Amino acid sequence: MTELPPLRDVLEAHGLSADKRFGQHFLLDLNVTRKIARLAGPFEGNVVIEVGPGPGGLTRALLESDAAQVVVVEKDRRFIPLLEDLAAASGDRLAVVEGDALKVDETALLEGRVGHLVSNLPYNVGTPLLIKWLTGPWRPQSLTLMFQKEVADRVAARPGTAAYGRLTVISQAVCEARVVMDLPARAFTPPPKVASAVVRLDPRADAPSSDTLKALEKVTAAAFGQRRKMLRSSLKSLGGATLCEAAGISPDARAETIDVAGFLRLAEATGT
Repeated sequence: MTELPPLRDVLEAHGLSADKRFGQHFLLDLNVTRKIARLAGPFEGNVVIEVGPGPGGLTRALLESDAAQVVVVEKDRRFIPLLEDLAAASGDRLAVVEGDALKVDETALLEGRVGHLVSNLPYNVGTPLLIKWLTGPWRPQSLTLMFQKEVADRVAARPGTAAYGRLTVISQAVCEARVVMDLPARAFTPPPKVASAVVRLDPRADAPSSDTLKALEKVTAAAFGQRRKMLRSSLKSLGGATLCEAAGISPDARAETIDVAGFLRLAEATGT
């Protein structure tokens, strides 16, 4: 990896730049990408999946780690030749998949192996991808993901704060979540209009069942869809005050005051 040309030179040689349609902002500083890889590890010989690698800045750092293999999923075919060159230099430790990460079957990619997720996510699909990984059939060993700081703060928020919402509850019902790194806009090429942050999510041993998660999605959609209303009103379609009482929660409370455990009780109570 140390013998590869600088990423800026590679981009210039291929006449490539970020495409706003894909929400692309590249991390070209290997000092930064190596730090993200360290925060995401150790991988202990497992596989790492990276979504939206672009020219491969974070990919290079992941290939320097203890991962057995790195699998990248890239939708923008302009970068496939660059990534294939990187794969050739990696000694078959990099697998390149051209496709849409929202549609990819990660279980098929891993072929029974344990997998971690590490990505500088495209801004326009970051939240849908996170929801897919949290609620879908495949559960990664860990997720270390970069979002706009506003989204990162929502994932790691606490009850009673402005950032606390539906994404918080679903994320923290499934994982322990914490912000592990902040990045200013100037760290990217081109610089976005907002700051970014890296969130690490580690799955809980007591994560809810798929049925409870489905119920949780419905409860949080209703509760936070009308977050200024009392739960007796916002959850009226799901049982309102009766549902709240079954879950041991005051019907006069508002969504932002209910912790994750409380929302899980509400979700479980919808089936009673």
